Amino acid sequence: MAKLFGKWDYDGVEFSDKSIEQVVSLRPLTVPHSFGRHAKRGLQKLKVNIVERLINKLMRGGTGAKVGGKVIRTHGRLQGKKLRMTKVVEETFDKIQLRTKKNPIQILVNAIENAAPREGVTRVQMGGVSYQLSVDLSASRRIDIALRNIALSALMKNFDKPGSLSDTLADEIIAAAENDVHNSYAIKRKDEMERMAKAAR
Repeated sequence: MAKLFGKWDYDGVEFSDKSIEQVVSLRPLTVPHSFGRHAKRGLQKLKVNIVERLINKLMRGGTGAKVGGKVIRTHGRLQGKKLRMTKVVEETFDKIQLRTKKNPIQILVNAIENAAPREGVTRVQMGGVSYQLSVDLSASRRIDIALRNIALSALMKNFDKPGSLSDTLADEIIAAAENDVHNSYAIKRKDEMERMAKAAR
């Protein structure tokens, strides 16, 4: 069976959240690159390897707006740089294994499960008045939010600072896997979303 980057087994990865397990692809691939074959088909991203989905989230051009009190502009330096981001994720996984002595695929899955919010809010307009309403999130949406926040946290912590992106990404994934509310941006965002949803019930 193929190993991720020729180093890590997909076998033995366990899920504590069965709803997330149904929509996470751990199809054995040595290099997580589907060459965009699922890009224009509805719900086909559920078939994309979860490591590749993390790589795709890292290829962003910056928000251009304040996120978490910071303005992130990467000026497109990461857009389309799939091989570069794949190398960053491989280095990240090396560091995760060195620090935790565990399979980094399992650590990533734990981080996603912990950082995935169960509730969110949507804006509803009725009679010219708009207000927020609490909604349950689908498993696919939960994974998207978790991956986005993990990637965004790594970019924000690395922005205009010394050190590598792989270091900040490893820090965030480990903190999220440990459910560390003090050091994980993704966990903080999850708690904030669920708090807003609870207030909008």
